Amino acid sequence: MQRALADRLRFDKYLKSWLILIIDVCISSFATIVAAVSAVAFTAPDAVFRPDKYLLLGMVAGGFSMGGFFLFKTYRSVIRHSTLGEVWKIGAATVFKVVLMFGLISAFPALLPADHTYIYVYATFDLLLSVCSLITVRVAMILSYDTIKRNFLKNNRRMRIVVYGVNDKAVSLVSRLQNSPHYNVCGFIVHGSRLRSYKINDLPIYYFLTAENVRYVRDKYDIQGILFPNYDTAQEERERLIQLGTRSGIKILIAPPIDDVTDGKLMKANIREIKIEDLLGRPEIKISLDEIIAGFRGKTILVTGAAGSIGSELCRQLATFGIRRLVLFDNAETPMHNIRLELEEKYPDLEFVPVIGDVRLTARLDYAFRTYRPQIVFHAAAYKHVPLMEENPCEAVLVNVVGTRNVADHCMRYGIEKMVMISTDKAVNPTNIMGASKRLAEIYVQSFGQAIAAGQIAGGTKFVTTRFGNVLGSNGSVIPRFREQIEKGGPVTVTHPDIVRFFMTIPEACRLVMEAATMSDGNEIFVFDMGESIRIADLARRMIELAGLKEGEDIKIEYTGLRPGEKLYEEVLSNSENTLPTPHDKIRIAQVREYDYHEACRVVSRLEELSREVNVPDTVRLMKQIVPEYKSQNSKFCSFDGQAAETTAIAADITA
Repeated sequence: MQRALADRLRFDKYLKSWLILIIDVCISSFATIVAAVSAVAFTAPDAVFRPDKYLLLGMVAGGFSMGGFFLFKTYRSVIRHSTLGEVWKIGAATVFKVVLMFGLISAFPALLPADHTYIYVYATFDLLLSVCSLITVRVAMILSYDTIKRNFLKNNRRMRIVVYGVNDKAVSLVSRLQNSPHYNVCGFIVHGSRLRSYKINDLPIYYFLTAENVRYVRDKYDIQGILFPNYDTAQEERERLIQLGTRSGIKILIAPPIDDVTDGKLMKANIREIKIEDLLGRPEIKISLDEIIAGFRGKTILVTGAAGSIGSELCRQLATFGIRRLVLFDNAETPMHNIRLELEEKYPDLEFVPVIGDVRLTARLDYAFRTYRPQIVFHAAAYKHVPLMEENPCEAVLVNVVGTRNVADHCMRYGIEKMVMISTDKAVNPTNIMGASKRLAEIYVQSFGQAIAAGQIAGGTKFVTTRFGNVLGSNGSVIPRFREQIEKGGPVTVTHPDIVRFFMTIPEACRLVMEAATMSDGNEIFVFDMGESIRIADLARRMIELAGLKEGEDIKIEYTGLRPGEKLYEEVLSNSENTLPTPHDKIRIAQVREYDYHEACRVVSRLEELSREVNVPDTVRLMKQIVPEYKSQNSKFCSFDGQAAETTAIAADITA
């Protein structure tokens, strides 16, 4: 920032080299006249003063000075960066002039009194006066520059930016920034040269086709940032202007939605630098917002895992739907405290109830259900990190399987209208403990709902399961990890150069969860269209670029090898061969094997017993037998594939 401001204050923008040359010539000529007058006054005080001769002498000295300055190129120096090492050039040019003048006066004594005393006094005075005057003027320029720079930094810290596009949103954005104390809009920038000579609101339209065009705009007009009016325009240019801008050292900024603007003004905090999440997200998914609001308005809703990435975003969105009470259930104290403060500040009229509790503890769940009587439950509490759960399979079972059973049982016991469980793409053909545990949770919830629908169990609760892949920026996920590694200077660690994943933004995932919950008749497993898969190594490179760095030069990418339970490619959730359509084109219903509820209960109970005993081998063997598609990959449990659990006689007849 300091460097950019200093560059903007360059003398050579206002004092061109030819102008500096003229100033130097004038100073040198004036010094010659003063030296000549002084020498005459010193050596021949009674001499008649002849102004025309002194003027002629000054003009001749000006010509000689110009020759010396050209010869030693004193006018080519950058004055603001002048050093003592450059004084010799000024001295040499002055000596050049004085020697010529010495010879001229000696050859034409009629110009002035030409005795030896006068000539030597004049030459000495001219040399000293010229050198001192030229150096003094340069020092004065440097001091003036420093003073102006300090005042500029103090009084004008606005970032010089251009706005991408010339549509209505871009133009209105410029209007909102007109009196901004933080941003100085210098024009618009578009792709293609068709509008290069046009102006909007008296601001020029710049164009780009290549990286050279972007650098030209940056250097010529001291542009520090490119501001995108919204996420859609940023995504349109993610492979073009954003890449060119980041590689040119220009900050890429994005404006907030109009809802985040206060009193029609954009604050500095509203506009932020673009993140990788903004570029990976897709165009906003359209949902039936009116139907969702109608389904939730005036109700008490409980969210388990409310302090986590998905749970907290669910709470933020639910808070806008006119619900009566929001019960936050989580065992993480500090994150719970933070989300509570955030929601109370943004939605002071809504009742929030934070409950510190663990889904493994039925008594604490019973207290929350009994006390607050929720009507809809979103179950987001889970262990999710694959390598960690591969090392702690019994804990994965107790939280993801037994915890889900506890929540589902309380939903039925207290007559909850609907329970929505958050699942994962890793439950599809699982290769790890985490995915298998989530698949077992799905089995229990779906079989429970089917038993209720079939009249085998009294109750009216509808159970809905939603599956989606990785969410951008969730706690402990790859993007925050890469960001932290980049801030530390690297290296950025990727497990495998070919590993790919599907990504979805957290708000997008939560909107689809609520849409699925609204359209569900119960007992479905909804899967979301995750879009195109993304190579993690490419993701790392883009994040390095967005940080204004170069991969391989500033930061290296290191490949560490696949972790236990990790696979190169995640399953495609919305394949038409294994799903059924819904009214929403981004949501489909998974076709999965159905299980008998009573047998599922017995298996979950047995898994709980084995997990509480920390009997890892039999716990994993039983999981593999109940979920036959579960085949371990890159894991110590690979040897269990195909083995029968010694303690699971019930597993043979579990499937319906």
